[in-house]
Amino acid sequence: MSENQVITDGKSLDDLSGRYLSFYVDDTFYGIELLHVTEIISVQPITFVPSLPSYIKGIINLRGKVVPVIDVRLKFGQEERPYDDKTCVIVVLVENMQVGLIVDSVAEVVSIHDGESNNLPELGRNGERYLSSISKVEDRSILNIDCNKFFQSDLQLY
Repeated sequence: MSENQVITDGKSLDDLSGRYLSFYVDDTFYGIELLHVTEIISVQPITFVPSLPSYIKGIINLRGKVVPVIDVRLKFGQEERPYDDKTCVIVVLVENMQVGLIVDSVAEVVSIHDGESNNLPELGRNGERYLSSISKVEDRSILNIDCNKFFQSDLQLY
């Protein structure tokens, strides 16, 4: 994918249904519905904003728009690691607000059809509150993120 690849241009919502952008945080394979994704960019200079949770790294300037960025690794309670050439920012649109998700690397767009996802087991862990389902893609399990749940406390969506 190119450095600033726009994902959803020219696609109808029907074309995006059941399609997920997959990415890695450590060795875990995650997916986010493609209908939320607007583009993938390299890590930009981030302006620190005081008094925010540590996983909200700050803001970036994306073509004149101020976009907050969240380090998914930190939001999931994992150790911080230096960004490298595979680190990407997935820009998503949630409740008419653009937000950047810093991930270790982007994998591919995958199709997950009805019936290929399973509900989450009730294990009582905090990280599960951000997930909508678990799917099997080829030989890997993909943990599907629910955007509204993921951003609920940060963006005051409700």
